[in-house]
Amino acid sequence: MTKTPSAHRKLPRLTALRSIVALMLREMGSTYGDSPGGYIWAILQPMGMIAMLSLGFSLLVKSPSLGTSFILFYATGFLTYNIYMEMMKKVAAALKYSRAMLAYPRVLWLDAIIARFTLNLLTLLTVFCVIITIILMTFTTRTVITIQPIVTGILMVALTGAGVGMVNCLLGGLFPVWQIIWKIITRPMFLASGVLFIYEDMPPLVQDILWWNPVMHATGWVRTGFYPNYYASYVSLEYTFGFALSMIAIGLLFLQTYHKKILHR
Repeated sequence: MTKTPSAHRKLPRLTALRSIVALMLREMGSTYGDSPGGYIWAILQPMGMIAMLSLGFSLLVKSPSLGTSFILFYATGFLTYNIYMEMMKKVAAALKYSRAMLAYPRVLWLDAIIARFTLNLLTLLTVFCVIITIILMTFTTRTVITIQPIVTGILMVALTGAGVGMVNCLLGGLFPVWQIIWKIITRPMFLASGVLFIYEDMPPLVQDILWWNPVMHATGWVRTGFYPNYYASYVSLEYTFGFALSMIAIGLLFLQTYHKKILHR
Protein backbone atom coordinates (compact mmCIF):
# COMPACT_ATOMS: atom_id res chain seq x y z
CA MET A 1 0.00 0.00 0.00
CA THR A 2 1.52 3.30 -1.08
CA LYS A 3 1.56 6.33 1.18
CA THR A 4 -0.44 9.35 0.16
CA PRO A 5 1.26 12.76 -0.28
CA SER A 6 -0.39 13.97 2.95
CA ALA A 7 1.17 11.04 4.81
CA HIS A 8 4.58 11.98 3.44
CA ARG A 9 4.10 15.53 4.72
CA LYS A 10 3.02 14.35 8.16
CA LEU A 11 6.00 12.04 8.71
CA PRO A 12 8.69 14.78 9.00
CA ARG A 13 6.42 16.78 11.32
CA LEU A 14 5.81 13.74 13.50
CA THR A 15 9.53 12.94 13.59
CA ALA A 16 10.36 16.53 14.57
CA LEU A 17 7.72 16.48 17.31
CA ARG A 18 9.07 13.22 18.70
CA SER A 19 12.61 14.62 18.69
CA ILE A 20 11.54 17.79 20.48
CA VAL A 21 9.60 15.86 23.14
CA ALA A 22 12.53 13.48 23.65
CA LEU A 23 14.92 16.41 24.09
CA MET A 24 12.56 18.05 26.56
CA LEU A 25 12.18 14.86 28.60
CA ARG A 26 15.95 14.38 28.61
CA GLU A 27 16.52 17.89 29.96
CA MET A 28 13.78 17.53 32.55
CA GLY A 29 15.46 14.40 33.85
CA SER A 30 19.02 15.73 33.81
CA THR A 31 18.33 19.26 35.06
CA TYR A 32 15.61 18.72 37.66
CA GLY A 33 15.31 14.98 38.16
CA ASP A 34 18.84 14.48 39.48
CA SER A 35 18.93 17.44 41.89
CA PRO A 36 17.56 17.36 45.45
CA GLY A 37 14.16 19.05 45.44
CA GLY A 38 14.02 19.14 41.66
CA TYR A 39 11.64 21.86 40.51
CA ILE A 40 11.31 23.22 44.06
CA TRP A 41 14.71 24.89 43.68
CA ALA A 42 13.50 26.63 40.53
CA ILE A 43 10.95 28.37 42.77
CA LEU A 44 13.03 28.82 45.94
CA GLN A 45 15.99 30.50 44.22
CA PRO A 46 14.10 33.48 42.75
CA MET A 47 11.98 33.70 45.91
CA GLY A 48 15.14 34.03 47.98
CA MET A 49 16.46 36.79 45.71
CA ILE A 50 13.15 38.68 45.84
CA ALA A 51 13.05 38.37 49.64
CA MET A 52 16.56 39.78 50.01
CA LEU A 53 15.81 42.70 47.67
CA SER A 54 12.59 43.47 49.51
CA LEU A 55 14.20 43.32 52.96
CA GLY A 56 17.25 45.34 51.95
CA PHE A 57 15.43 48.16 50.21
CA SER A 58 12.65 48.35 52.81
CA LEU A 59 15.37 49.37 55.27
CA LEU A 60 16.67 52.09 52.94
CA VAL A 61 13.53 53.68 51.48
CA LYS A 62 10.03 54.29 52.83
CA SER A 63 8.10 52.84 49.90
CA PRO A 64 8.75 51.21 46.50
CA SER A 65 8.43 53.19 43.27
CA LEU A 66 5.00 51.65 42.68
CA GLY A 67 2.37 50.56 45.18
CA THR A 68 2.97 49.82 48.85
CA SER A 69 4.39 46.29 48.70
CA PHE A 70 8.14 45.96 48.35
CA ILE A 71 7.97 42.25 47.66
CA LEU A 72 5.44 42.58 44.82
CA PHE A 73 7.35 45.44 43.22
CA TYR A 74 10.65 43.56 43.18
CA ALA A 75 8.96 40.29 42.22
CA THR A 76 7.42 41.83 39.09
CA GLY A 77 10.81 43.20 38.09
CA PHE A 78 13.05 40.30 39.01
CA LEU A 79 10.84 37.53 37.63
CA THR A 80 10.58 39.32 34.28
CA TYR A 81 14.34 39.83 34.15
CA ASN A 82 14.88 36.21 35.24
CA ILE A 83 12.84 34.95 32.27
CA TYR A 84 15.13 36.85 29.91
CA MET A 85 18.35 35.67 31.56
CA GLU A 86 17.38 32.01 31.88
CA MET A 87 15.97 31.87 28.36
CA MET A 88 19.06 33.52 26.92
CA LYS A 89 21.44 31.16 28.76
CA LYS A 90 19.48 27.99 27.93
CA VAL A 91 19.08 28.78 24.22
CA ALA A 92 22.72 29.89 23.91
CA ALA A 93 23.87 26.48 25.18
CA ALA A 94 21.24 24.43 23.31
CA LEU A 95 23.53 22.93 20.66
CA LYS A 96 26.32 22.01 23.07
CA TYR A 97 23.87 20.63 25.62
CA SER A 98 22.20 18.38 23.03
CA ARG A 99 25.37 17.45 21.15
CA ALA A 100 24.97 13.74 21.89
CA MET A 101 21.37 13.65 20.67
CA LEU A 102 22.25 15.65 17.55
CA ALA A 103 24.47 12.78 16.46
CA TYR A 104 21.27 11.02 15.38
CA PRO A 105 20.35 12.01 11.82
CA ARG A 106 16.65 12.50 12.62
CA VAL A 107 17.37 15.03 15.37
CA LEU A 108 17.90 18.47 13.88
CA TRP A 109 19.73 21.45 15.39
CA LEU A 110 16.50 23.43 15.32
CA ASP A 111 14.79 20.70 17.39
CA ALA A 112 17.31 21.31 20.17
CA ILE A 113 16.59 25.04 20.24
CA ILE A 114 12.81 24.61 20.09
CA ALA A 115 12.91 21.99 22.85
CA ARG A 116 14.98 24.18 25.17
CA PHE A 117 12.87 27.24 24.45
CA THR A 118 9.59 25.42 25.05
CA LEU A 119 10.60 23.56 28.21
CA ASN A 120 12.18 26.56 29.87
CA LEU A 121 9.35 28.90 28.89
CA LEU A 122 6.85 26.52 30.52
CA THR A 123 9.07 26.20 33.59
CA LEU A 124 9.61 29.94 33.96
CA LEU A 125 5.92 30.67 33.42
CA THR A 126 5.07 28.19 36.18
CA VAL A 127 7.63 29.76 38.52
CA PHE A 128 6.25 33.23 37.75
CA CYS A 129 2.66 32.19 38.46
CA VAL A 130 3.50 30.24 41.63
CA ILE A 131 5.58 33.03 43.19
CA ILE A 132 3.10 35.78 42.32
CA THR A 133 0.25 33.66 43.71
CA ILE A 134 2.14 33.06 46.96
CA ILE A 135 2.82 36.80 47.32
CA LEU A 136 -0.79 37.77 46.66
CA MET A 137 -2.08 35.19 49.14
CA THR A 138 0.48 36.02 51.84
CA PHE A 139 0.86 39.79 51.72
CA THR A 140 -1.52 42.74 51.49
CA THR A 141 -0.65 44.19 48.08
CA ARG A 142 -3.87 46.02 47.14
CA THR A 143 -3.27 45.26 43.50
CA VAL A 144 -5.70 44.67 40.66
CA ILE A 145 -4.27 42.31 38.05
CA THR A 146 -4.78 42.78 34.32
CA ILE A 147 -3.69 39.62 32.51
CA GLN A 148 -3.17 40.94 28.95
CA PRO A 149 -0.15 43.22 29.56
CA ILE A 150 1.45 40.60 31.81
CA VAL A 151 1.19 37.91 29.13
CA THR A 152 2.39 40.33 26.45
CA GLY A 153 5.34 41.44 28.55
CA ILE A 154 6.38 37.86 29.30
CA LEU A 155 6.16 36.99 25.61
CA MET A 156 8.28 40.05 24.79
CA VAL A 157 11.02 39.13 27.23
CA ALA A 158 10.94 35.41 26.37
CA LEU A 159 11.37 36.09 22.65
CA THR A 160 14.10 38.62 23.39
CA GLY A 161 15.95 36.05 25.48
CA ALA A 162 15.55 33.43 22.75
CA GLY A 163 16.80 35.80 20.05
CA VAL A 164 19.82 36.99 22.01
CA GLY A 165 20.51 33.40 23.04
CA MET A 166 20.51 32.22 19.42
CA VAL A 167 22.95 34.94 18.41
CA ASN A 168 25.16 34.07 21.40
CA CYS A 169 24.92 30.40 20.43
CA LEU A 170 26.31 31.36 17.04
CA LEU A 171 29.02 33.77 18.20
CA GLY A 172 30.03 31.72 21.25
CA GLY A 173 30.24 28.57 19.13
CA LEU A 174 32.41 30.19 16.47
CA PHE A 175 34.45 32.44 18.76
CA PRO A 176 34.80 31.04 22.32
CA VAL A 177 36.24 34.35 23.58
CA TRP A 178 32.84 35.91 22.89
CA GLN A 179 31.42 34.27 26.02
CA ILE A 180 33.91 36.20 28.17
CA ILE A 181 33.26 39.45 26.29
CA TRP A 182 29.51 39.00 26.64
CA LYS A 183 29.72 38.49 30.42
CA ILE A 184 31.73 41.70 30.77
CA ILE A 185 29.53 43.94 28.64
CA THR A 186 26.28 42.66 30.20
CA ARG A 187 27.22 42.93 33.87
CA PRO A 188 25.14 46.13 34.30
CA MET A 189 22.11 44.36 32.74
CA PHE A 190 20.47 43.70 36.11
CA LEU A 191 20.56 47.39 37.00
CA ALA A 192 19.57 48.49 33.48
CA SER A 193 16.44 46.32 33.24
CA GLY A 194 14.18 48.13 35.69
CA VAL A 195 14.29 45.50 38.44
CA LEU A 196 15.08 47.97 41.24
CA PHE A 197 13.38 51.08 39.86
CA ILE A 198 11.03 52.31 37.17
CA TYR A 199 12.04 54.13 34.01
CA GLU A 200 10.44 57.37 35.18
CA ASP A 201 12.70 57.54 38.27
CA MET A 202 15.78 58.10 36.12
CA PRO A 203 17.09 61.44 34.77
CA PRO A 204 16.49 62.16 31.06
CA LEU A 205 20.02 61.24 29.95
CA VAL A 206 19.81 57.83 31.63
CA GLN A 207 16.33 57.31 30.20
CA ASP A 208 17.67 57.90 26.69
CA ILE A 209 20.19 55.09 27.23
CA LEU A 210 17.86 52.68 29.01
CA TRP A 211 15.20 53.01 26.31
CA TRP A 212 17.30 50.85 23.96
CA ASN A 213 17.21 47.92 26.40
CA PRO A 214 14.24 45.74 25.32
CA VAL A 215 14.09 44.09 28.74
CA MET A 216 13.36 47.50 30.25
CA HIS A 217 10.29 47.73 28.00
CA ALA A 218 9.11 44.26 29.01
CA THR A 219 9.55 44.96 32.73
CA GLY A 220 7.56 48.16 32.47
CA TRP A 221 4.81 46.50 30.48
CA VAL A 222 4.46 43.60 32.92
CA ARG A 223 4.17 46.07 35.80
CA THR A 224 1.28 47.85 34.10
CA GLY A 225 -0.63 44.60 34.60
CA PHE A 226 -0.12 44.79 38.37
CA TYR A 227 -0.45 48.53 38.92
CA PRO A 228 -3.61 49.94 37.27
CA ASN A 229 -2.52 53.55 37.84
CA TYR A 230 0.87 53.04 36.21
CA TYR A 231 1.13 53.77 32.50
CA ALA A 232 4.56 52.99 31.04
CA SER A 233 4.38 55.50 28.19
CA TYR A 234 7.96 54.79 27.13
CA VAL A 235 7.21 51.17 26.20
CA SER A 236 7.29 50.40 22.48
CA LEU A 237 5.85 47.01 21.56
CA GLU A 238 6.99 47.55 17.97
CA TYR A 239 10.60 48.09 19.01
CA THR A 240 10.73 45.21 21.49
CA PHE A 241 9.06 42.61 19.29
CA GLY A 242 10.99 43.92 16.28
CA PHE A 243 14.28 43.53 18.14
CA ALA A 244 13.41 40.03 19.36
CA LEU A 245 12.25 38.77 15.96
CA SER A 246 15.27 40.32 14.24
CA MET A 247 17.63 38.50 16.59
CA ILE A 248 15.75 35.23 16.03
CA ALA A 249 15.89 35.70 12.24
CA ILE A 250 19.65 36.41 12.36
CA GLY A 251 20.20 33.38 14.58
CA LEU A 252 18.18 31.06 12.34
CA LEU A 253 19.88 32.32 9.19
CA PHE A 254 23.46 31.86 10.36
CA LEU A 255 22.97 28.78 12.54
CA GLN A 256 21.56 27.02 9.49
CA THR A 257 24.95 27.56 7.85
CA TYR A 258 27.32 27.16 10.81
CA HIS A 259 25.64 24.71 13.20
CA LYS A 260 27.80 21.79 12.06
CA LYS A 261 30.97 23.79 12.57
CA ILE A 262 29.82 24.74 16.07
CA LEU A 263 29.01 21.12 16.97
CA HIS A 264 32.40 19.87 15.79
CA ARG A 265 34.51 22.43 17.63
